[in-house]
Amino acid sequence: MLPVFDPNDYEAGLKLLEDLTNNACQIQQKVLEEILTTNLHTEYLKSFLDGDSGKENFKNKVPVVNYEDIKPCIERIANGEPSSIISAKPITELLTSSGTSGGQPKLMPSTAEELERKTFFYNILVPVMNKYVDGLDQGKAMYLLFIKPEISTPSGLMARPVLTSYYKSNNFRNRAFNRYNVYTSPDETILCSDSKQSMYCQLLCGLAQREEVLRVGAVFASALLRAIKFLEEYLKELCSNIRTGSVSDWITDPGCRNAVLSILSKPNSELADLIEDECSGKSWEGIIKKLWPRTKYIEVIVTGSMAQYIPTLEFYSGGLPLVSTMYGSSECYLGINFKPLCNPSDVSYTLLPNMAYFEFLPVDNNHEEAVHNVQCNGVRVPDQNGKEKAEVVDLVDVKLGHYYELIVTTFTGLYRYRVGDILMVTGFCNNAPQFRFVHRRNVVLSIDTDKTNEEDLLKAVTRAKALLEPLGFLLTEYTSFADTDSIPGHYVLFWELKMRGTNDLPELNPIIMERCCSVVEESLDSVYRRCRKKDKSIGPLEIRVVTHGTFDALMDFCVSQGSSVNQYKTPRCIKSEEALEILDSRVVGRFSSNKTPFWEPFRIET
Repeated sequence: MLPVFDPNDYEAGLKLLEDLTNNACQIQQKVLEEILTTNLHTEYLKSFLDGDSGKENFKNKVPVVNYEDIKPCIERIANGEPSSIISAKPITELLTSSGTSGGQPKLMPSTAEELERKTFFYNILVPVMNKYVDGLDQGKAMYLLFIKPEISTPSGLMARPVLTSYYKSNNFRNRAFNRYNVYTSPDETILCSDSKQSMYCQLLCGLAQREEVLRVGAVFASALLRAIKFLEEYLKELCSNIRTGSVSDWITDPGCRNAVLSILSKPNSELADLIEDECSGKSWEGIIKKLWPRTKYIEVIVTGSMAQYIPTLEFYSGGLPLVSTMYGSSECYLGINFKPLCNPSDVSYTLLPNMAYFEFLPVDNNHEEAVHNVQCNGVRVPDQNGKEKAEVVDLVDVKLGHYYELIVTTFTGLYRYRVGDILMVTGFCNNAPQFRFVHRRNVVLSIDTDKTNEEDLLKAVTRAKALLEPLGFLLTEYTSFADTDSIPGHYVLFWELKMRGTNDLPELNPIIMERCCSVVEESLDSVYRRCRKKDKSIGPLEIRVVTHGTFDALMDFCVSQGSSVNQYKTPRCIKSEEALEILDSRVVGRFSSNKTPFWEPFRIET
């Protein structure tokens, strides 16, 4: 199912993409047939299909599922039971998702073959960029790539984030030379488990090779902005290392030290002076273009929750295009942006039909499941309110302008699994639809790889407000927003408080309010707490207390914008600038968490 091609052959790559998109329907049929034929006798599919691997039988009998439905199967494998519970091929590792279940990362099965599929995916990105940007083989990419913590499960299988899995694989470490993908960062610096040493050494290598850099990037926009802040903090030390041709003593990872020293090779006072001069201005506006003058574009994901970072990136970029090349998840890699130089707000991804079998659950304009008099899984299935759900449709049957939730059946043991991504159809490339990523289902707050939903936020706020209730304080309303004006960004909660029996604002004890901030953070999931404590990619949570009547003013504003008075519910996350101004103008107290929350790598319960 994976075509073989030379990523250095630009024309062959484009021809392959043309074939994939022209034959999307036929390829999807073959993908489903291969998955079902291979895995028909797994415990999971055997319980539904009765030996019949036909598509109609699959759609009629295999249910559409959430993570909680398949969690017991995955945990059994993590605890040492055979892969054949869900996959005929050996599960070689478990990939930790940014989404959580019970406060811990979700675990997605993966196989050795899936690494080959990811390698194919990365290789097929190359001809797309070459189509729009000339000369990418005449220099290097300064991509800041990092690994995250991992654990060994009772079965011996490793559980780790999808990118950590790929960077540690032989597919990445022993990759064939590709003149279009030469990095300034040696593998040793990428694979360093100390994120501070990794960041320092990668920036040092990027600065030392500034004249060769044609592309600057990171996976997520938030990571690139953290790198810029890190560069500001360590600029003098980085320049000192370049000037002397040495590496700071605190870089103790031997792989990092040796790799960086091989690049520095000798003292370079002229380069150090030049870098310091470029950074000496009053503003760092356009600093990326100043430091790496040959850069043609910046490659980062700026869709979904990362879109909030676009204005800051544009400030630092010096007018360089912001490019989002791909759409992927822990479940599988999904799609490519065929117009990479488009405006960030216009990014659409074409799902590659050979990566998995794709289905789509229609959702309405409010991104809730649509309700129609149609069938789901071959029968009319009522939801929890007794209404009938919309029909799940195939990849080639989606409609322009409609919204859908993505469902995947993968080569690794996921069958009709709801990924949780809400997508809108924006067009078609030949016979393959193109989608704009709208948002994650139920997620209200996200700064980095964290994904906090409304239910988890409510639980955290409920625990924190319990500190105030013995004092006679009542929390009458709350909302939140992701503040990305600072680097790193942080969660902000707006609380309207009063004394029991009155509308008077209570006298606020800073120690107790700071404790409330900490309790909220301690109550959020493992991914949030890892970002706060280990990655330092999220700043301290802040509570802003507002005056009585603030949320009435917020409701008045929302109604003036078209919301129904009868159906109005306080939004638990605010994104409107006007709404934020209403809230901020009534703030009477600001408090921040004064300690980082507890975090340790998650454990698999046996």
